Amino acid sequence: MMMQRTSLLLPLAIEATIVAQQQRGMATLKTISMRLKSVKNIQKITQSMKMVSAAKYSRAERELKAARPYGIGAQQFFEKTEIQADGAAEPKKLLIAVTSDRGLCGAVHTGVARQIRGELQKDDSNTKIFCVGDKSRAILSRLYGKNILMVANELGRVPPTFLDASKIAHEVLSTGYDYTEGKIYYNRFKSVVSYQVSSLPIFSGPTVEKSEKLSVYDSIDSDVIKSYLEFSLASLIFYTMKEGACSEQSSRMTAMDNASKNAGEMIEKLTLTFNRTRQAVITRELIEIISGAAALS
Repeated sequence: MMMQRTSLLLPLAIEATIVAQQQRGMATLKTISMRLKSVKNIQKITQSMKMVSAAKYSRAERELKAARPYGIGAQQFFEKTEIQADGAAEPKKLLIAVTSDRGLCGAVHTGVARQIRGELQKDDSNTKIFCVGDKSRAILSRLYGKNILMVANELGRVPPTFLDASKIAHEVLSTGYDYTEGKIYYNRFKSVVSYQVSSLPIFSGPTVEKSEKLSVYDSIDSDVIKSYLEFSLASLIFYTMKEGACSEQSSRMTAMDNASKNAGEMIEKLTLTFNRTRQAVITRELIEIISGAAALS
């Protein structure tokens, strides 16, 4: 009786083992297939983002050429008057970080934040940060949250305009922080594959009035200097925002191209793994069938 029960349970155990092995093989194939499908979907997304960034980059480059005279003209005033901060008084610095709210564009925003972080590591007393874009705030708030004066966000979705720069310049001058000198940190566009983190100096009205070479300009009083500094600050912010937008789009285009290539390599490897696993499952099943037929004979 015991021998009969054993002879009946043995085929059931063998069949259960075969089913379990098949299920393990199918689960592996299913996992690889799902992974392969997800990587293909990611590749489609990155390719689409690359094409969108290429179109936006072309527009940003055209608009940058028209915006450069704003920045060059504003810089020439500070260069010709040779304005310098008052060394006797304690300086109050303002650092403006020009970034945006959008990511997936390489180290564009990180480079600007790194430069400001290096400046703050030297001396963070009497230094405030005005973040243009939420990315710079997210990076700098971890260590220097107390130094952040204000944040201007909702940037990067549409191309920046002079109206946006004017609003930011108005907020900078309306914060109540009487800075003596400062810098605007931004990404200066060089080519499709390269950009450089640069800075532009800015000064307050009292600092400009103390310049010895201010007399080269006729009919200048405090009101004229105040009005011009408001316009020059808006012009510099507009220029740096255009430079940053062009650098961001070119960097995003390059990043999405690299991501598409990496996804293609992963698809090739996963396809090879899928084919090898499927072949191994088929071979194992054939061996089990042949072994079973041989055992019955």
